[in-house]
Amino acid sequence: MHMADALLSPAVGTAFWAGSMGIIGYCAKKLKENIDERMIPLMGVLGAFIFAAQMINFTIPATGSSGHIGGGMILAALLGPYAAFIVIASVLTTQSLFFADGGILALGCNIWNMGVYPCFIAYPLIYRTMVKTGSGTRRILIASILSVTAGLQLGAFSVVLQTTLSGRSELPFSTFVYMMLPIKL
Repeated sequence: MHMADALLSPAVGTAFWAGSMGIIGYCAKKLKENIDERMIPLMGVLGAFIFAAQMINFTIPATGSSGHIGGGMILAALLGPYAAFIVIASVLTTQSLFFADGGILALGCNIWNMGVYPCFIAYPLIYRTMVKTGSGTRRILIASILSVTAGLQLGAFSVVLQTTLSGRSELPFSTFVYMMLPIKL
């Protein structure tokens, strides 16, 4: 779901950079207050895994975007939302800077789209409310499918909004939504 810089106006890109950086700062503060030292190596290993998994992507025709596995939800389920957001932001930054996956202007949007929705909406509102201690595998599977789907669909819809707000889409809003969301589903 990486966006390219060409899809964004400087104003929209900068606004999402600011929002993403603010959330990174908040997450860093929360982690500093409650971090378990054993979680740091786990964050690194999971970050490397998600980095590799997200490098396998495909172009979504006529949208200027690409699709790949979304790592934010699995990170949130395993690490909690604050650590997950820091890890996904690190992965996306590395992909942007060293592999030209997305772009510098689009990095704030990409962090927002692939981090905020899975870590702070899908995880707490769907996954964590459905999966309690002692939940069976069926309940965990259903919660996983619903939360991943919600996180990815919200991210895809956000790409459409960000591109439209930037005035860079040649597609009408409804056509863009119609193309983007089913492909992400």
